[in-house]
Amino acid sequence: MKILFAASEIFPYAKSGGLGDVAQALPHALSKHVDIVSVMPLYGFINKTLLQKNDLNFNLKVGSDSYKINIFSSEYKGVTTYFIDSPLFSKSEDFYTHKSGGYTSENPGFGIFSAAIVEIAKLLNVDIVHLNDWHTALATLWIKERAPQIKTIFTIHNLAFQGIFSRDILKELGIDECYFTIEGIEFYNKVSFIKAGIVYSDLITTVSPQYAKEILTERFGCGLHSVLNFHSEKLFGILNGIDYELYDPKRDKALLSNFDSESLDLKNINKLDLLKKLDLEVSDKPTFVMISRLVEQKGFDLLIDSLEDILKNELNLVILADGEGSYRLKLEVIAKKYDNFYLTFGYDEDFSHRIYAGADFLLMPSLFEPCGLNQMIAMRYGTIAVVHGVGGLLDTVYEEQNRCGGGIVFLEQSKESFLSAVQRSMELYKDKQKKEEIVRSNMRCDFSFNKSALLYKKLYNRLLE
Repeated sequence: MKILFAASEIFPYAKSGGLGDVAQALPHALSKHVDIVSVMPLYGFINKTLLQKNDLNFNLKVGSDSYKINIFSSEYKGVTTYFIDSPLFSKSEDFYTHKSGGYTSENPGFGIFSAAIVEIAKLLNVDIVHLNDWHTALATLWIKERAPQIKTIFTIHNLAFQGIFSRDILKELGIDECYFTIEGIEFYNKVSFIKAGIVYSDLITTVSPQYAKEILTERFGCGLHSVLNFHSEKLFGILNGIDYELYDPKRDKALLSNFDSESLDLKNINKLDLLKKLDLEVSDKPTFVMISRLVEQKGFDLLIDSLEDILKNELNLVILADGEGSYRLKLEVIAKKYDNFYLTFGYDEDFSHRIYAGADFLLMPSLFEPCGLNQMIAMRYGTIAVVHGVGGLLDTVYEEQNRCGGGIVFLEQSKESFLSAVQRSMELYKDKQKKEEIVRSNMRCDFSFNKSALLYKKLYNRLLE
């Protein structure tokens, strides 16, 4: 079987968050079992000269407009990625047409991308197109129209980002008005791209078993829970994973000292190095870290409300966050008051690896979390996760002895519950033997995509049967 995997971002070419990591790691794991290639937009910040020009070019008619689509390609870890070169992306210096760290529905470019996915799928003669999030979702509708022999699987990484447009987008993209119904892509008198993916795909997956249950409820369904319940027979939750070659503390070139579960004394060298370089007190007290986007979903309201109480403890805190807005300003005010708090904005891949390696605990107070990769990366680097028990966090972190994924879990999204979790972490830190047992166990866990790849292969086989 031949699979085309489509996403708006794929590491190492473009990454704004977990989607970029997954869109690299999953096809890499799947390549051991199926014939798979990937496709993504060619953004303006990607250097064309490093890519190979292909002869798969074509003219694409979308609505009343025609676009000349040039195709480039590159190979990374045995997987070929094709790049859609379109005017709507070639001048873009960020991912989603603005720099706030979120997503926008102001640009029809992802509609053009979805149409291009269908054409390249036909040119490559693939059996299945695996689509990811709203940026690719319209391809499900057009495949039903133009290439019904191709099967589709649509993965929801985050239901909160839906691609909502005014009704005018139908004419602009040449979509028949017959699809603008409650059963189709209409959503409160607007057009929902992600709803197209839900309705017209052959199978739907989401990125953890727990999140698959949660999105069927009004609390987590983002207005689409009724639609998802109607299509629930084709919905599956498959846990994401991480690339164990990319995230390997034993071979990671970003670290001062490489280590594994049998050499945790070398992990401590990374902690001392991190504290020194960030001008934090070097002493025997726990280091908490948070690596995140500055958005409501990641629990920054709760964090900021609790932050000064946390910082009054004997601990160091390091936050690496990407984004703008009020959260940034509030964090900066608090950072100026405490010398045990290091705060920096932006994103640096190597620096994030050094933070994971140098930390004792990772904070993830997310309001909701479809899967979360940070907690898996942290455990791989011998850092214990402190998480709000939702979504994939509940599927990967357990406050129980003798279980893979040992950590600290709080079930109530409240200041009292969060601070209690931090306090339990402080107590665990004092129990050196117990903490070390949890760390060793977590480092031996398998949070790679190997198991998930086999589950996806099973779904692919089901589609072709």
